[in-house]
Amino acid sequence: MAEATSTAAPPTQGARSFCAPEVKPEGATAALILADGSVFWGRGAGAEGVNVGEVCFNTSITGYQEILTDPSYAGEIITFTFPHIGNVGTNPEDIETVTPAVRGCVLRTDITDPSNWRAAKHLDAWLKSINLIAVTGIDTRQLTRRIRDGGAPNGVVVHAADGAIDVAEMVEKAKAWPGLEGMDLAKEVTCAQSSTWDEAQWTLGQGYATQTAPTRHVVAVDFGAKLNILRCLAASGCKVTVVPATASADEIMAHRPDGVFLSNGPGDPAATGIYAVPMIQGLLEKNIPIFGICLGHQLLALAVGATTAKMHMGHRGANHPVKDLLTGRVEITSQNHGFVVMRESLPAHVIETHTSLFDGTLEGIRVEGRPAFSVQYHPEASPGPQDSHYLFARFMEMIEGTA
Repeated sequence: MAEATSTAAPPTQGARSFCAPEVKPEGATAALILADGSVFWGRGAGAEGVNVGEVCFNTSITGYQEILTDPSYAGEIITFTFPHIGNVGTNPEDIETVTPAVRGCVLRTDITDPSNWRAAKHLDAWLKSINLIAVTGIDTRQLTRRIRDGGAPNGVVVHAADGAIDVAEMVEKAKAWPGLEGMDLAKEVTCAQSSTWDEAQWTLGQGYATQTAPTRHVVAVDFGAKLNILRCLAASGCKVTVVPATASADEIMAHRPDGVFLSNGPGDPAATGIYAVPMIQGLLEKNIPIFGICLGHQLLALAVGATTAKMHMGHRGANHPVKDLLTGRVEITSQNHGFVVMRESLPAHVIETHTSLFDGTLEGIRVEGRPAFSVQYHPEASPGPQDSHYLFARFMEMIEGTA
């Protein structure tokens, strides 16, 4: 395979980021290796080891710790398009799950020492502590263009301090991985049992608040819920009961909720829908208010008769413009999804409420005759922006209107 060329400057002094497998640059201790045989050589950070997944990119310029701990990234290797990842360090507050499910990350520049008053640990040390592999020194512009043009490929991240990397073996590993289509990953990231949640949102100098006087009770179905979703529900005045993804409608209703929240999560919604769709259909029959986001949005759509499909490269970042068709307002949103609800499959009683201004894909629905709505993006916004926080208020109004 001929060596690829790029007009971009080398990511950092030293190894070129992409070349033929047989041309390993001096000092390379890590690589991203794709199923088609492409090799992006770099330097290792974080944990040593090998992991396989789908290679995607995220365009956020802040919040890398929240992104790396988002359970919706199960099965994914994240390429950060922003080059300076690690400059604000890490801390024990900015996490979205205790056990991250992302498969690895790809960075343009080497991780620098942190420069932020909240930093408690260097990003490299934090990556090691959560057993996450990183590859630095990659031309992420070139890789992002490749994903944009050719779709999200399967790949392997490998970090070996001694530089011993068997490229042929890694290519075969990437080829053998079945991909996200048809995968139910919600079962891998959901909670093991039901629990209550009372931690509310963070404020400077005070940390996370505690909800001590809730006025409503919401059951959150955990398909891979980010913690800030639960915090937003608690901050909205809710007692929050978190239940596993496999909970039935009867098990949920046994908690006597005022409303049900369908969380975000990873994997193929059609696979998760095998058990989640009957549950949601049972809840719709109870006429209880339902609010879904991300995977929860896709599952609600499947429950009312729509279909979903794998996207070419997905939406991942904190700068996605979405139009609210009910108000005409445009909001900048945080997104992370690789599947989409097909607009043409919506039944007549399901109304599209939000549309992506990037590619025109469907971003929100409302079920006529039922107190149920959902959006494809992340209104809890961790990291930001916070334009879509109003959706939690809309959910509370729906609960009040059906009380």
